[in-house]
Amino acid sequence: MDQVFAPWRIEWVERDGDDGDAIDGCPFCVLPERDDDRASRIVARSERSFVLLNNYPYNPGHVMVIPRVHEGKLPALDDAALLDHARLKQRTMRALDDALGPSGLNAGMNLGGSAAGGSIDDHIHTHIVPRWEGDTNFMPVISDTKVIVEALDDTWQRLRDAFAEQDGARVGGDDEAVRLAFESDSSHG
Repeated sequence: MDQVFAPWRIEWVERDGDDGDAIDGCPFCVLPERDDDRASRIVARSERSFVLLNNYPYNPGHVMVIPRVHEGKLPALDDAALLDHARLKQRTMRALDDALGPSGLNAGMNLGGSAAGGSIDDHIHTHIVPRWEGDTNFMPVISDTKVIVEALDDTWQRLRDAFAEQDGARVGGDDEAVRLAFESDSSHG
């Protein structure tokens, strides 16, 4: 049996049953309605989308950029939601570079239902995963075990700080996601 010491996961294990992960609830719809962005792992918000740390990251900084509208098909997004989602992906990549300094990024979407491999197939979301030279070491290759080297709360704070430094960012309380506006982004081509 593979074992990895991950004490921060106890919050997930002991969560109450009504946290949006229920079968009849979409977590991507429920989480942004909560009052505590830090506990929900929401790092940044724009008018129509938000950035959520993945509870089961492939690497530190693994986030999802998610449109607020509950939709499972990309062509069904209206132009405003599509543009907002794309622009927030750009800002997220910038924040990941500033906060974590990865060697590269993987970005992708699971489209087409369960056949595409996603666990939530009825709400569009884009995964962005930071990558570093040599981040695939002997653990996943030999022992089929992935080691995450940073606690989610620490990653949340580092990413929040990086988003807060961006143009058009509004920062509220310590546990609130950064609010981003895109009006000043026109100069970033």
